[in-house]
Amino acid sequence: MAKFSAFFSSSIGKKLLMALTGLFLCSFLVIHLTGNLQLLKHDGGLAFNTYAVFMTTNPLIKTVSWGLYLSILFHAFLGLWLAYQNKMARPVGYAKHSGNAPWYSRSMAILGTLLLLFIVGHMADFWFEYKFGKVPYTEYHILVTNPDAVSSKPYTGHIEGKMAEYTTADNQTRVVVVKDLYVEVAESFREWWLVALYVLAMGVLAFHLIHGFKSAFQSMGLNHPKYNGIIRFIGIGVFGIAIPIAFAIMPLYFFFFHN
Repeated sequence: MAKFSAFFSSSIGKKLLMALTGLFLCSFLVIHLTGNLQLLKHDGGLAFNTYAVFMTTNPLIKTVSWGLYLSILFHAFLGLWLAYQNKMARPVGYAKHSGNAPWYSRSMAILGTLLLLFIVGHMADFWFEYKFGKVPYTEYHILVTNPDAVSSKPYTGHIEGKMAEYTTADNQTRVVVVKDLYVEVAESFREWWLVALYVLAMGVLAFHLIHGFKSAFQSMGLNHPKYNGIIRFIGIGVFGIAIPIAFAIMPLYFFFFHN
């Protein structure tokens, strides 16, 4: 146990923890994006709202979520601590040595801090509001014979929890009453400054991931010519470009095309 503790207290051990938490957060990005893409479905928000209920009520997901929150904080503050230690160890020589490195690889602490501030604001705007705010309910009617035929209207009654579901007496219509986070998203992304902030944040995320994904595999000792090509492709093509663009599309879609 003492050797285990000593290892993770060392510089190499801390970098390994940064790598492992960083890759865990990368996996969360894929899951989060998959769920958020439900926003683009033309069903009045039904798919996204039911996804939001699942993510906030499923016991396993709720447990993993606490691990996620802790990982975000741990990754952010450990990154700042390592950046501080590097600066104190080589205050002048390091700057000269890294002069040819891309600016984003020399600015990971700044990029990470900006992302942490964005995450806090994002959670306050949506997660906190959904959990503790006065988010309205919407009633959806779905034809049993044609699930794509969805109509909706505001729900003014009272239900226990975040969602209720039943089928009408004639078995022709499925009714879903659900807490409507979709309408909160749509209203937020009518504000141009908020859309601009989200798009800029995705640019920050892109540069953070382009360097961070590759560095994680280097820290784990998996930097090998046999695998570097696929690691570089996934790091740049998937996490550095495709995922940030996909996230940025959503606020732009609501601002420009959603009535």
